[in-house]
Amino acid sequence: MKLARTRSTAAAATAVLAVLALATACNRESTGSAASGGDKPAIGIDLPRSDSDFWNSYAQYIEKDVKSDGIKALPISNSQNDVTKLVANVQVFQNTGAKAVVMAPQDTGAIASTLDTLASKKIPVVSVDTRPDKGDVYMVVRADNRAYGTKACEFLGKQLGGKGKVAEFQGALDSINGRDRSEAFAACMKQKFPGIKVFELPTDWKGDVASAKLQSLLAQHPDLNGIYMQAGGVFLQPTLALLEQKGLLKPAGQKGHISIISNDGIPQEFDAIRKGQIDATISQPADLYAKYALYYAKAAAEGKTFKPGATDHDSTIIKLPNGLEDQLPAPLVTKDNVDDKTLWGNNVG
Repeated sequence: MKLARTRSTAAAATAVLAVLALATACNRESTGSAASGGDKPAIGIDLPRSDSDFWNSYAQYIEKDVKSDGIKALPISNSQNDVTKLVANVQVFQNTGAKAVVMAPQDTGAIASTLDTLASKKIPVVSVDTRPDKGDVYMVVRADNRAYGTKACEFLGKQLGGKGKVAEFQGALDSINGRDRSEAFAACMKQKFPGIKVFELPTDWKGDVASAKLQSLLAQHPDLNGIYMQAGGVFLQPTLALLEQKGLLKPAGQKGHISIISNDGIPQEFDAIRKGQIDATISQPADLYAKYALYYAKAAAEGKTFKPGATDHDSTIIKLPNGLEDQLPAPLVTKDNVDDKTLWGNNVG
C-alpha cells in the first residue's frame, strides 16, 4: 500500500484504576486471534459500545480483519460507552505489552490524560470515528463529519423545497462528531434554507431519548415534515416504531410522507430506504474504519510515519493540532444507489 510517509478521561485515581482493571475482564470480548502473530508487535483494541448496529458491524469487521491480516491482538475489550471503563481497559493493554492502541472514545474531551499517559510510554494511539479534543494521536481514522451535516441539510432542503419543519436528533454534544454534524447542519440550513424551521433535539446518542422528544415535538407540531437522524444505528428503529404507531409512517411519494435522512449506512437503513420509510442515509464506512484502524496501528507499532496529503484509497490525510486524520469517503445513499454492492451495508454479516 503506497501512502505518503514522514515521521508523526477522565482523570481517575490510581486506586480506582486498579479496581477497574480487575473488573475489566467483564468488559472484554473473546477473540481467537489474541495469541496470534508470533513475534509481531501486540495491538490493544477497545470497542466503544455494543448498543448500536453500526458499532456491532464495526466489531465484526475488526474480528475478521484481525484474523485475516495476522494481527497480534491482545484480548479485545469493550468500554460500553463508559470512559472510566475505557481508561481501565487501556491500563490493561499497557500492562500486557501493547505497542499500539486502537480506541473510539465516545467522550472526546475526557480521554486527554489517558492519551498523555500513553504518549509518555511511547504507545501510539489510533482513534476511530472520534477525534480526541486534546492529547496526542498517531492517526484518527474518520470520515468528514461536517460533511455529514452539510449533506443531510442539502438533501432535506431540496426534498422539502426550502420550506417546512425539521427535527434534528443531535448526537452527544460532548463528542466531536455530534458537534461537527450539528454545527454544519445548522450553518447550512441558515445559509441555504432559511424557510425551514429546525428543532434541535439533543439525545446523547440514545434512541429512547430521541423517541420521547420526537413524540413531544409531534404533539406541538403535527405538521413536521422532515427528520435528520445523526445515527441510524441507535435512532432508526425507535423512530420508525413511533411514526408507525401514530400513523405517520407513509412511504416516500405518498402525501404526508415525512422525509428522513440518517447517518451510518447499516443494512436496516438500506431496507428502510427500499421500503420508502426513509429517504437517504450517509454511509459511514464501518469496513474501512476497521481496515485502516488496524493498518495504522500496525504501522505505528513498527515505527512508520505519515504526512498530510492524498492517499491511494480515495481519502485525504489532514494535519490536526494533536496528530493526523485520515478522512475516509462517506457516500450519500438513496433509492438510486441503495443496491450498490460496493456499499458495506450490503455486504456485512
